[in-house]
Amino acid sequence: MVLLYAVSGYVCFAVMGYFLVSVLSSNVHDRSVEAAMTSAFVVGPLGSLIAIVVGVIRSGRKALGPGAAS
Repeated sequence: MVLLYAVSGYVCFAVMGYFLVSVLSSNVHDRSVEAAMTSAFVVGPLGSLIAIVVGVIRSGRKALGPGAAS
């Protein structure tokens, strides 16, 4: 389930990052390349990490400690 959150978080944040960079960037020469690289290598992975944390919290699994029963 956490993997599903991670992949969907990456895709959602990468698409959102692409459009935000393409709209807000002052770069005129290669705006599309800047948007693609930023979304693929910065915004997408950050979104994936955020989605992983949300997935772990929402899954409700408790970690088994040293004294926990299996």
